[in-house]
Order: sequence, then structure tokens, then C-alpha cells
Amino acid sequence: MVSMTGYGYEEVSTEQAVVSVEIKSVNSRFLDLTINLPPYLNQLESFFRARITEKVVRGKVDVFIRVKELESDAEISADVGAAKSYLAAIKKVAEATGYSSDIPLSLLVAQPGVLNSNKSYDVEKYKAMILPVFEASLKKFSSDTEREGENLKKDLLEKLTALEKCAVFFKEWQPKMEEYFKETITKKFNELLGEQADQNRIMTETAAMLVKYTINEEIVRLHSHLSAMKAEINNNPYPGKKLDFLCQEANREINTIGSKNQFAQVGAMVVTAKDSLENIREQSKNVA
Repeated sequence: MVSMTGYGYEEVSTEQAVVSVEIKSVNSRFLDLTINLPPYLNQLESFFRARITEKVVRGKVDVFIRVKELESDAEISADVGAAKSYLAAIKKVAEATGYSSDIPLSLLVAQPGVLNSNKSYDVEKYKAMILPVFEASLKKFSSDTEREGENLKKDLLEKLTALEKCAVFFKEWQPKMEEYFKETITKKFNELLGEQADQNRIMTETAAMLVKYTINEEIVRLHSHLSAMKAEINNNPYPGKKLDFLCQEANREINTIGSKNQFAQVGAMVVTAKDSLENIREQSKNVA
């Protein structure tokens, strides 16, 4: 089991460049992946995206890949014609406005097109430079999500144990509830008819009451859902979506038990069960 929240960072400096990769994620219903690369390396996005999706199935993931070059092989060229045109235009504005100060060179070279940088980017070279840094950051990120995932697993199992105790309580109370219905109906018939009470009629009425108020089927299904939850938590590395579905199903059974209930003790346990289930559901939102 892994958490949807994690963080990994790695930075490596060489004589040519400083390369850093930062990976961080938060909860999300689906995989929402954003990769930030220098514009001249955008064609590498699909490669790094594929590497991330091999490790991550859910969460909002942001990847920042930064390259700061210490040595540049860019060729700088000057457009002298453009500089002269800018100078003439600036002088004309100066004369018209009465501006008499000398025109600084920095103003001219700052104009668009006066200085031009020509650089060819060897994408494969940059890929080879970034990849080991990326892998190291991804490894740290994965370790972080796995560490937090173990904590989540432990917490989910504790919460599931509390819910299982509620389910056991319901199962133990089922025969008591049936016995109560039988005693109640028998008592009412005896009060009204005395010795003339028809035992077959009593059994028929008791059966009808049990059909209406029995919670045996709900208990069986609830235990099945809880067993499935435990299997997902223990065996599925990415149980988040399945846990959410099972919580919905378990909640349906607990609600039905509550609506059929005739006892204060069972009603109190229904409240406890719903609280335990909500804790599981909230925690499952942190699981991938």
C-alpha cells in the first residue's frame, strides 16, 4: 500500500550544469500529472511521463526538472544594421524632446534583434544528463509514499478491527432480537385470547415480523464487505478506489440495520459502526 502524498528531490552538479528534479504529490481522485521542463526539452515530456506512470496510479503529481548550465556553447551575433536604425530613431526622439544626454550602449544592445543567441540543443545529451537525477528523485519519492503507506495500512487495519467488533455485536444480537419478537407476539396473543391463543397463528405472525425486521442478510453481507476490505488492505498495493466502493456497500448494510432496529443497544452500536466506517472512508482517500 502506498500513500498518494509524497516528495522526492535530487540535485547533481557537474562542470557543465546543475540538474535538479523535484517530485511532489497530493491527493486526487485520479492521476493528474504535470511535468515542468525547460522549453527546449519539451519533447522529453512523454519519456518522463511514462516513467512516472509506471510508479504512480493516483494523485496530483507535479514534476519539476531544472537545468542550469554553467558553460554555454551559444553563438552570439550582432545585427549592426538594426543597432544603427535604433540609434538613429533614438537620436530623433532625443532631438524632438530636447534630450541632450549621451545615449548609453546598454540601451542599444537591449533592443530586440540587436544581439541574437544561436544555440543548438542535443536533446539526447540532456536526457542522459537528467535521467540519473530523475531516477534518484523518483526513488526517494516512491520510498516516501511507501513509508507513509505503511502508516496508513496500520491505521486502516485498526479502524477496520473496530468496525468488525460492531459487526460481531450485530450477529450476536440477531437471535436475541428474534426471540424478543416471538415473546412479544406470544404475550400479546395470550393477553387477548388467553388459552384460546392459536399457536399456529402466533408462529405465522412471528415469521411475518421476522421477515420485516430480521437483519440476518444485512449482517452476512456486512461481514463479506469487511472481509473484502481486509483483503484489499493486506494484498492490494493500490486499494484506494476499491476501499471507497466497499465503504459505500458497507454503509448501505449498516443503514438498513439501523432502520430495522428495535433496540437501544443495537442503535448505539449502529452509531459506533457508522463512525468507524466514516473514519475508514476518510483515510482511504489518502491511499493510492
